[in-house]
Amino acid sequence: MAPIETWRELGAAGWGLILAAPVIGSFLGVLIRRLPEGRPIVWARSGCEHCGAGLRPAELVPLVSWALARGRCGHCGRSIGWFYPAVELAALAVALIALAVDEVEAAWLDCLLGWWLLALAWIDIRRWILPDALTLPLIVAGLLAALATEPDALVERALGAALGYVALWTVAWLYRRLRGREGLGQGDAKLFAAAGAWLGALALPQVILVAAIAALLTAAALRLYGTEIRAHSALPFGPFLALAIWALWLFGPLPL
Repeated sequence: MAPIETWRELGAAGWGLILAAPVIGSFLGVLIRRLPEGRPIVWARSGCEHCGAGLRPAELVPLVSWALARGRCGHCGRSIGWFYPAVELAALAVALIALAVDEVEAAWLDCLLGWWLLALAWIDIRRWILPDALTLPLIVAGLLAALATEPDALVERALGAALGYVALWTVAWLYRRLRGREGLGQGDAKLFAAAGAWLGALALPQVILVAAIAALLTAAALRLYGTEIRAHSALPFGPFLALAIWALWLFGPLPL
C-alpha cells in the first residue's frame, strides 16, 4: 500500500472522494432509517420527520444545511437531531481513513466496502436486523471485486463465502438448541459470508477473533460507565463483524 502522505498528493480523485463522502453519508442516513421500515428510499422526497414538510435543495446540503439551521427544521422549528450529520461525518471518516491507508484508486473500493458496512452496522444497532437487501448484494460485490482485482483468488473467496455462512449458521443453530433462545441471527451468518467473499476463507478465524475482542471491549466499557451487564444481556454482533471485516480489509491479516 502507498497511503496519501500530504494533501497535495490527493489529486482530483482524492478530493472527489472526500467531497462525495458526506453526500454518500446523507444517502446512507436515508437508507438506515427507511430500509428496515419498508419505506421508499430513492423516489420519496426528503422531509422533516416531525411536520412532514418537504425539504428544499438548499436544506439538503450535507453537514452545511444542518449547521446553518442549527439543527432545527426551518418549517416547524423542532430539533432535527444528530442522526444525519453523525452518519455524514462517519462516512467522511471512512473516506479519510481509506486515504490515509491506501492509494487513491484503491481507496474508492475501500470506501465502497466501508460505507456498506457502516449502513449495516448502524441498522443493526438501531433495529437488531441485518437486511438481506444489503447483506446478499455485499456477498456478490465481494466476489465481483475479487474477479476484477484478484481473479486467481475468486475460488478461495467463493469458498470463504460458503464457509462463512455455514459456520455461523451452525453456531446459531447449536446455540438455539442448547440455550432455547436466539444467540446469532441469520443476518450475522450472511454478513460473515460477505466477510469470506471479500477477505477469503483463511481470514474468517481472524474476523471472528477481532469482532469478539471488540465486543468484549465494548461490553467492558458499557459496564464501566454504569450499564448493567448480565448473563442474558445482549449486544448486536453485526457492528463488530463489520468493524472486523473493514479493519482486516484495510490492514491485512493479524501478525499471529
